[in-house]
Amino acid sequence: MPSTPLSQDLNVLFITSEVYPLIKTGGLGDVSAALPAALRELGVDIRLVIPGYPKVLAGLRYKRKVTGFPELSHFPPFVLWSARLPAGKGASKGVPIFVIDCPILYQRVGGPYTDTAGKDWPDNALRFGLLSKIGAILASEASPLNWRPNIVHCNDWQSGLTPAYLHFFQERKVVSLMAIHNLAFQGVFPPSALAQLDLPATSFNINGIEYYGDISFLKAGLYYSDHIITVSPTYAKEIQSAPLGFGLQGLLASRSDHISGIINGIDSVEWDPATDPYLAQNYTIKGIAAKGINKNALQQMMGLVIDPDIPLFGMVSRHTYQKGCNLLLQVAPFLSKMPAQLVILGSGEVGLDRELAALEKNYSGKIAVRIGFDETLSHLIEGGADSFLMPSHFEPCGLNQMYSQRYGTPPLVHATGGLLDTVVDCTPATLADGTASGFLFYEMNPESFLAGIQRVIDSYHNKETWVSLQRNGMAKDFSWKPSATAYRDIYLSVLSRKLK
Repeated sequence: MPSTPLSQDLNVLFITSEVYPLIKTGGLGDVSAALPAALRELGVDIRLVIPGYPKVLAGLRYKRKVTGFPELSHFPPFVLWSARLPAGKGASKGVPIFVIDCPILYQRVGGPYTDTAGKDWPDNALRFGLLSKIGAILASEASPLNWRPNIVHCNDWQSGLTPAYLHFFQERKVVSLMAIHNLAFQGVFPPSALAQLDLPATSFNINGIEYYGDISFLKAGLYYSDHIITVSPTYAKEIQSAPLGFGLQGLLASRSDHISGIINGIDSVEWDPATDPYLAQNYTIKGIAAKGINKNALQQMMGLVIDPDIPLFGMVSRHTYQKGCNLLLQVAPFLSKMPAQLVILGSGEVGLDRELAALEKNYSGKIAVRIGFDETLSHLIEGGADSFLMPSHFEPCGLNQMYSQRYGTPPLVHATGGLLDTVVDCTPATLADGTASGFLFYEMNPESFLAGIQRVIDSYHNKETWVSLQRNGMAKDFSWKPSATAYRDIYLSVLSRKLK
């Protein structure tokens, strides 16, 4: 492993479109807070760049103006501020951050990517072209900063043009990495956007940013970056072929030697059953029996029959096809006839919300559904359910399967992406060697899913097996430190390769 003094020479510019607690729409916001904080603890000098949305500017204190950019070609004028991240639920406080204050592009009522009606902002190409451009400038000799990065870490399509801009700069090249959190979102825009983005016409090429006649920000990052990182080793392999390559599998397969998969960590302060303030009763690996108090509280809260002996399944998820909600709807009538209960929390597509909500009416006392998001209930499901369901069609990394194991709630997951990488299937061999921590099903159909549910129920009624599963899961280290160490090692490896 690289020595600490060498890691202190790593200056990393981390470009992201969201970061908790300032702005968050999904897992990227959590990663953008937790990973930089963990890297700084390892001696990496990492600093963030983010657009100046209203919530970002309002959430920062003690901002300092770095410089103004009144005449950046093709882009509106803006001001660059520097500050530090405020305290979140984890350890993100104090991470330096640069904010692009461009009112005409970012000061809007709505979300980072969509308006109040959920429609994409029509000028998203320009909005995130600016983010990408500033990331490249801050990594170049044209930067107004005294500090210079030797690594630029880009995240998802919103910063995908940064490696392209860096490629066309006529100067010393820094190392650029492209992190894929979900390949399904690619930042695709019509070719007419090229004129706005200040990239040469030669970049609009199959060996460049062109993607089936359009422009793809993500493809640009995948093509021009020095290295590609995904959020799990299995997902890194899955995206190199159809269907999970989403049209980019050829490019990714051609760069297979420059792709790494690193599992995300979880916030082990927020998600700790020993201290979780949302639980009815805290508990530890040595006192798992106290978990039953949370089960009772969950059954009571959700109007289920209060029965300590019936297996209680939980699911907290966005209601989308990706998350396997269609499969859950198919098996629900059969599950309702089993000796089992189910609690569902989440929201998403209107049609799926409606169908899932109907389960509670049709199977009262056996299935309970809460549409929306409830922080208390999400934690209580992890602490009170016996098993957690994640039937995702695909899952780049996933977090709830790690929360579940930490809470002694063995998950049942589809064997894909990060789910396969973080859950060890319960078999006689894995029980014997102490690694079993949950259940896998391999075929994405109702029969395979139901067979998995039946396996959970059978194992639940074997007390020795069940307690072993719980303890194995709770003993795992899902903190950010192992992940951050792996990122640091990738940085050093790619930097060394670039300097040769």
